[in-house]
Amino acid sequence: MRSLVLSAVAAVAFTFAGGVAQAERLTEKPLVDANWVEENLDNPSLVVVDIRSLTKDGSPYEAGHIPGAVYAPYGKFGWRAKVDNVVGMLPPVDVISKRIGSLGIDNDKQVVVVPAGQNSSDFGSATRVYWTFKVLGHDAVTILDGGQRAWNAAGKSVSQDAVAPTTVAFNANFRPELVASAEDVAKARENGVELIDARPESQFTGKAKSGVVARPGAIPGAKNISQSEFYNDQDGAFVASDVIETLVADAGVSTDAKEITYCNTGHWASVAWFGLSEVMGNKNTAMYDGSMTEWAADPNREMVIPE
Repeated sequence: MRSLVLSAVAAVAFTFAGGVAQAERLTEKPLVDANWVEENLDNPSLVVVDIRSLTKDGSPYEAGHIPGAVYAPYGKFGWRAKVDNVVGMLPPVDVISKRIGSLGIDNDKQVVVVPAGQNSSDFGSATRVYWTFKVLGHDAVTILDGGQRAWNAAGKSVSQDAVAPTTVAFNANFRPELVASAEDVAKARENGVELIDARPESQFTGKAKSGVVARPGAIPGAKNISQSEFYNDQDGAFVASDVIETLVADAGVSTDAKEITYCNTGHWASVAWFGLSEVMGNKNTAMYDGSMTEWAADPNREMVIPE
């Protein structure tokens, strides 16, 4: 079923592909700092997207945001959807494209994604949104390293003026090679593809389990690199490429291996995907969107308890 859904998505995306004009990127870097963002705020091709989630105290965007930023909170905007009873999936291409267009983002815009930046899991909201843009064929996307936390720490100005963007057309050019299906994962070992489990070690070894996952354990053959290893919570910054190379080596994976990252719902997996693909530079990396929520729901799919 998942492969049929992806085929349908790809077919929809193909109808858009002919008219896509990719942006001339202001930066080739997956991460930028607060100074870079500040220097480019007046550039009309730049769109800063504040994705900080609502809190018990209300909207962090209303409390203060990067001047000119549009607001699309991670948990409320619709960056993810329930598809075939699997939560947290990539929405249908036409749906997510319209949502992106409602932010004033067309194919000529450079996007900067801004999370809160408090910890690795929070930063995963930015890597997931970044992955979404890449899957939709939009390369002009980067993340503010450290998020709003880094912006504030640098003493940059904030605004409380809400931005109401003008809706434009965003045309997707779907990249299926970045999205792994359950079938891809099932065939990974025989196809020489490494599986990277980005969950905490306790979940990888079956000692703990997410509430949305039906069974404890891991996918056979998977190697564990916890998403928390990719982000320095204390400094509020993503780790450097050489650090990731060490993580990969310690896990017993080569730096250029064909690989698929997964977690519980495709959130933590995006942190690992971003680190491996975008920071370290292994473009052979895909992400299993359905992750353990989809995999473990089918009793016919094998799971193991790694030692």
